[in-house]
Amino acid sequence: MFWYLRNQKKSISACARLTISLLSFSLSMLTTPPALGETVLEKITRTGKLTAGTSKDALPFAYRNDEGELIGYSIDILGLIAERLAAESGRDIELELVALEPRERIPSLVDGDVDIVCDASSFTWERDREIDFSVSYSTTGTRLLTKKGIDLSNSISLVGKRIGALAKTTNEQAIKRAHPEVEIKYVEDRADGYEALNNGVIDAFADDGILLESWLHTIPNPENYQIVGYYSREGIACMVPENNSKLLNTVTYSLVEFMQGFLDGREEYISIFDRWFGAQGVLPLTEDLKNLMIDNMQLLIDFKDTIPDN
Repeated sequence: MFWYLRNQKKSISACARLTISLLSFSLSMLTTPPALGETVLEKITRTGKLTAGTSKDALPFAYRNDEGELIGYSIDILGLIAERLAAESGRDIELELVALEPRERIPSLVDGDVDIVCDASSFTWERDREIDFSVSYSTTGTRLLTKKGIDLSNSISLVGKRIGALAKTTNEQAIKRAHPEVEIKYVEDRADGYEALNNGVIDAFADDGILLESWLHTIPNPENYQIVGYYSREGIACMVPENNSKLLNTVTYSLVEFMQGFLDGREEYISIFDRWFGAQGVLPLTEDLKNLMIDNMQLLIDFKDTIPDN
């Protein structure tokens, strides 16, 4: 009898443990967030929010204005992408902007902190191993900002000069390719780079030429500086986390729709371009630069199917 009761207790205890285990499993299934295993596009649709990384000092693409708001050409592009996502999902999509340093862009995408990055990012094969790029929607290239009178007309003249650059940028790589013995001085951000140049800590600051031109438009004494050299030619694109083809499709569609609409003379798209690059824009482009951007748009559009006018 004692043996029977003891085994009955063991059976009851085992059943209780099994019941508790099943209950715990059921509760864990109920409390598992719906984000488990979903794509970035599914998360955006579920939450109604597009979290976008961008720059705080890449004028005129993405920067903070006097009120601290993030604005710029790339921010307007993000707005178009959010509108397209809303149209495709059938619900409102809020655009949340996150200011990132260049070195934070790839890790933020890989870690899922942001869904997309649009600022002044350029394609590289190294970056493409970790994330995916959209088509390019603008053109830039690495140039050097120096004080007047400093000769940096070719790659040989870089030897012995202190060149400031942001870490993890194509500008850093372009200068290193120009001459492997060049001395790179890393700066925290663009403001730090301009200050280092003003104070004589560096001889030149390497950045996208169009961003350097924008900076000259903001200072009282642009005649004291010069922009020299052409060390790379790059297309500016958006970046999304790897293996999210449906999101990338929507981003690419939005960009092609914008460029096609601009080339077709649609007012809503022309106004976006002119706000930043037109004659009265933040950075009025020379005719040569404007034609270069338009030619690159046309070249890309020529190799894409025409988007119907809806």
